[in-house]
Amino acid sequence: MSEPKKLYRQIADSIAADIESGRYQPGDRLPTERDLAQAYGVSRPSMREALIALEIRGLIEAKHGVGILVLEPPVRSAQPDAEIGAFELIEARRLFEGEVAAMAATQRTDENIAELERLLLAMGDPDQEKAEKADRDFHFVIAQSTGNGALVATVETLWDWRYRSPFARNILERAADLGMTDRISEHREILEALKAGSAPKARKAMHAHMDRVIEHLLRATELEAVESAKSQSDAQRAAFANRFRALHHP
Repeated sequence: MSEPKKLYRQIADSIAADIESGRYQPGDRLPTERDLAQAYGVSRPSMREALIALEIRGLIEAKHGVGILVLEPPVRSAQPDAEIGAFELIEARRLFEGEVAAMAATQRTDENIAELERLLLAMGDPDQEKAEKADRDFHFVIAQSTGNGALVATVETLWDWRYRSPFARNILERAADLGMTDRISEHREILEALKAGSAPKARKAMHAHMDRVIEHLLRATELEAVESAKSQSDAQRAAFANRFRALHHP
């Protein structure tokens, strides 16, 4: 049985079909992101991922103050089936790593804490590649603190999808360009919760960190004017938080 097609890909394929059928002509302006999301009955992040997928395929171009313009279709516009969207990737990490952090708070050793302190300092390295590696290793050490190899492997897989999926990497790189200045302080809060051995605080700190990543993704991929999108971003962040609170009650 084939894997179900991702929601954002279903939306992107539907809009692409409308473009190829002539419903939308090159030079036409698509409805706004918000209107499209309402028309398809999906969240704005899902619609945003669909629009970015179409942009990567060369079918549309989003311009601030102008809108979403339809382009001349390229000769090839295929998108790999194995793609994972950045929003669903971060959603998965938020849900999973929150519980990993909670478990690590009760299992971590002094050696784990010392290594996390070292990595926290390394996150401030001016070399972006070194800083990102320290960030990645920080999350791995938390997983390793649980003593559960399956959890470590899962955290590694979730993190590395950002490199294996060009689509997710494209969006995450846009977010990185904004400069995530709160990264160190947020990781410090996670570390302090682990030091205290508090599972609820560790879970909360990890969720807060992932919420900030989601906020940056929303800002980095904004396709409408900033003024009209700000309130929508706030509502979407709340929707993400509510979605995961419903799945888990600490």
